[in-house]
Amino acid sequence: MMKAFDYLVAENLEAAAGAYAGADPNGNGNGKVALKAGGIDLLDLMKQRIETPQAILSIDRLDDLRYIRQEDDGVHIGALTTLAQMGASDLLAQRYAALHQAAADTATPQVRQRATIAGNLCQRPRCWYYRNPEFDCLKNGGDRCFVRDGENEHHAVFGGGPCHILHPSNVAPALVALNAVLVVHAAEAEPQRIDAAEFFVLPRQSMFAENVLEPGQIITEIILPAEPRHSATVEVREKQSFDWPLCTASVARLGGGWRICLGAVAPIPWLSEPAMRVVADRDITAELAAEAGEAAAQGATPLSDNGYKVDLIKVVTRRALMAAAGLGVRS
Repeated sequence: MMKAFDYLVAENLEAAAGAYAGADPNGNGNGKVALKAGGIDLLDLMKQRIETPQAILSIDRLDDLRYIRQEDDGVHIGALTTLAQMGASDLLAQRYAALHQAAADTATPQVRQRATIAGNLCQRPRCWYYRNPEFDCLKNGGDRCFVRDGENEHHAVFGGGPCHILHPSNVAPALVALNAVLVVHAAEAEPQRIDAAEFFVLPRQSMFAENVLEPGQIITEIILPAEPRHSATVEVREKQSFDWPLCTASVARLGGGWRICLGAVAPIPWLSEPAMRVVADRDITAELAAEAGEAAAQGATPLSDNGYKVDLIKVVTRRALMAAAGLGVRS
């Protein structure tokens, strides 16, 4: 049963920032204001009593934060743009295939109609121990991670612990691969720009936060670079209907070479430096893609039941590079 709460509706960004000032975007929401866009994750958290805020601040009426438009420095996407709108965008499909594919394949059509790009980036972990109030895990303020000795087939193989969550965002690996920039706003402050690769934090850096947002900060915009050359996202799931990816690879060839980011294998979108060193700025061949796949799995430390992710990392990395290079995807 949900705890009673006040429901606030912001009519403009300034009002939203003022009402949200001081609220911790990574807190447990107890006694605080919780920000609501599409509300997909927030409602789940409240039903599970992981978050019990005194008030919810809805920014869903801020239609000026819903857009996909070309500007001089690249393509700008408003924070409240839905995944459905991104999946229907010809501009993204033609120039930013990695992001378009990630958005278009997320969850179900019903979820994509409500879920926003900023909300997708700021989801809380889906770890079943964290989401179960009966387990006093590290991320809930306890003294142990139940994953190590428990059911861990859907947990991290990179990141080194001590908490082994996966980052749940479908679009985050694509944004990191594309070297996107996030714009954040706070009351009485200048907008701040954060590289997507620097936005997410590991548990050893901050146990109770998954990103660098400070109290009162709201994501308002995502900026994609002006000249991506090739990109693709490949996911592997247990089933092709509504399911979380078992492993994801998003790749993009930018001015400085290929960027390769893995998803569903670490507490953050995992930028694979070994794989990026292998491909550098070379033209992709089937052999080079396979070599990069092997490199992408370097350093993985699987738990008792998720060793299969090591093989999937090799597969999705190879397939994503070949797809981005227009070589098709082999089994």
